[in-house]
Amino acid sequence: VVTRDDVEESLIATWQYVKDKEQLLEDLHSQIEETNRKISVKQSEKDYCLEYKNVGSKIEAKKIMNLEKDIKEVKDAFHRATEYYRNALKAMKEENIRLVLKHMDLVKEQAPENAVRYLDKDSCREIEENGWLKEEVKMYRKEVSDLKASIQLLEEENIALVAKLVDSRLEYLGV
Repeated sequence: VVTRDDVEESLIATWQYVKDKEQLLEDLHSQIEETNRKISVKQSEKDYCLEYKNVGSKIEAKKIMNLEKDIKEVKDAFHRATEYYRNALKAMKEENIRLVLKHMDLVKEQAPENAVRYLDKDSCREIEENGWLKEEVKMYRKEVSDLKASIQLLEEENIALVAKLVDSRLEYLGV
């Protein structure tokens, strides 16, 4: 005996089954559409890659070669500029050293004059007397050297005369 409730349950289960199948069918259709869309995207990527492989890769290869050449030229220019600036820096350092040494010599030469300029009158007089005394010392040293030379000549004459005297006495004694 089948009751009305059993029939309703069976109809509801069948209706639910059909509804689930329709939903499943709808989901499958949407999955098919999504898969078709993905396939078309992948196909367009494949076509792009094939076109790039056939045409674009050659263009890109040329661009890469040109860029590599440009990089090499930039490196060469950089090395030349580096060498130029290194030499310029070396020359500038040498010039600076030369100028500093020249300036130091000039300052050394001017230092006594600058020092004398700021001295008082008593110190200036002492410096002048010191200069006069230096000249006197030079003259006395010259006289001393002249006297030493004349003494040496006189001593040589005396030695010659003594030697002559000794020789003549020896001759006299020998006679």
